[in-house]
Amino acid sequence: MLTHPTLDQLKELKLDGMAEAFTELEAQDGTAALNHAEWLALLIDRETSSRATKRFQTRMRSAKLRHAGAAPEDVDYRARRNLDKALFQKLLTGKWIKQRRNLMLTGPCGTGKTWLACALAQAACRDGVTVLYKRLPRLFDELELAHGDGRFPRLFRSLTKVDLLILDDWGPERLNASQRRDLMEIVEDRYDAGSTLITSQLPLDTWHDVIGEPTFADAILDRLVHNAYRIGLDGQSMRKTRTKNIDEEVVN
Repeated sequence: MLTHPTLDQLKELKLDGMAEAFTELEAQDGTAALNHAEWLALLIDRETSSRATKRFQTRMRSAKLRHAGAAPEDVDYRARRNLDKALFQKLLTGKWIKQRRNLMLTGPCGTGKTWLACALAQAACRDGVTVLYKRLPRLFDELELAHGDGRFPRLFRSLTKVDLLILDDWGPERLNASQRRDLMEIVEDRYDAGSTLITSQLPLDTWHDVIGEPTFADAILDRLVHNAYRIGLDGQSMRKTRTKNIDEEVVN
């Protein structure tokens, strides 16, 4: 068999998964007994798997998650932070994103809100969902600059067209007039078109005050909260707990 020309053609056609599988099968003694159909099936299966992995990796890079390594399998349900295991596992299925519902994730500093949001995002990326993570204070800075240098339309499209938008660290500073308008435009365009996940140290009943202007606050929260799942965490900071455990291990 002309191994090298075949490999060259597979790579030229950008069938890298098939090329890898072809090389491995050639090196295995047991594959000599396979017929042509079985060979082809194995090559196609590897190519399909390879392309799915590359698409996942592309979605993860585009998401720009703060914790890219946050995996759904690593969620700690034993930590004392009032995480509803049944609800969170339901959210990991991604059905809420297909339904274009939102998620409000609140709790004190250090209870793992951002990490949990990123775990949900990774699960979504595995399912073919487009995700974008933005830390809200920095996003407002980006939007302000974008208004001045002409990048606003492009940035706005990236925020409104993605399937799942994560807005991390809502509050505690009150929004100014420009920030209120921008947020209103974002949630208006995303309403019933995509899902938005917001994390905050502040309880939901204080968000109205953070927005500031009552008319804007009513409109924004109506679009964000009325169809949203809510997870309220509590308890000690997990960072402090980990530090204490490490210190105890060192002492012992």
